[in-house]
Amino acid sequence: MRIVLLGAPGSGKGTQAQRLVERAGIPQISTGDLLRAAVARGTELGRQAREAMDGGRLVEDSLVLGMIRERLGEPDTRRGFILDGFPRNLAQAHALERLLEALQQPLDAVVQFDVEPRELVRRISGRRSCADCGRVFNMLTSPPASSESCPRTGAPHRLMQRPDDNEATVAERLRVYDEKTRPLIDFYRARGLLRVIDAAGDVDEVTRRLARALGAPLRALRGAKRRAHKGAGARPTHHKPTRKRAARQSPGKIARRKRAVARKGRAVGRGKARRATPAGRGRLKGRPR
Repeated sequence: MRIVLLGAPGSGKGTQAQRLVERAGIPQISTGDLLRAAVARGTELGRQAREAMDGGRLVEDSLVLGMIRERLGEPDTRRGFILDGFPRNLAQAHALERLLEALQQPLDAVVQFDVEPRELVRRISGRRSCADCGRVFNMLTSPPASSESCPRTGAPHRLMQRPDDNEATVAERLRVYDEKTRPLIDFYRARGLLRVIDAAGDVDEVTRRLARALGAPLRALRGAKRRAHKGAGARPTHHKPTRKRAARQSPGKIARRKRAVARKGRAVGRGKARRATPAGRGRLKGRPR
């Protein structure tokens, strides 16, 4: 399953992407994470990206696409991936489409997280991140558990608010999103890939809506996951044929099955008839117990 998650800042893409990672066993690919990792490793793409960021320039799309190409070449993406935060505009969408065609890894679905602007402002204003591990929480929807500690320090998370998570800045970010990213909705709808979900409300309910929107791909991945576990000694799961599966069989196969059942029924009937005769009862009495 290869997915793109679309949605304004604060729509819950990151939270749902993490849940999808756990459920489907495929990696989340965030362009921000890719940039930071490339810079930290000191790769050629990372060096070019750092020069752009140090100079106050936006990182070119070609560099980001190069990092995505590298990431999609890693083994954990063979069964699929979740793209979060890319593409952000039509030019990037066209470039991504060409890249995935070249890699023979076309998208299966694009999910649009739909939330009212007023709710987005409320959510983003409640967002906090750990100063040590960088994990993001929301004091309104997904606060840290009281027993939870930072994986880097072992102490409670040191929560801080990003400077651009205040209401005035959020309104401008939503305006930019509406201008640049919303055209992607029509782009992916025209390709038959778009799924739209209501991303307001309880986090668990949004997860269920996302699962329903992706339905068939999620079921396929769960089956792939079971098959992978069989090789590790897990007990295989056997399923009885369902009516839907029977309905998909060819008419010829159904007819052959009916004839076989009829022959078996006639054979059973003849056996009962023989046992009902005096000679048949005598043979049954003569059998050793």
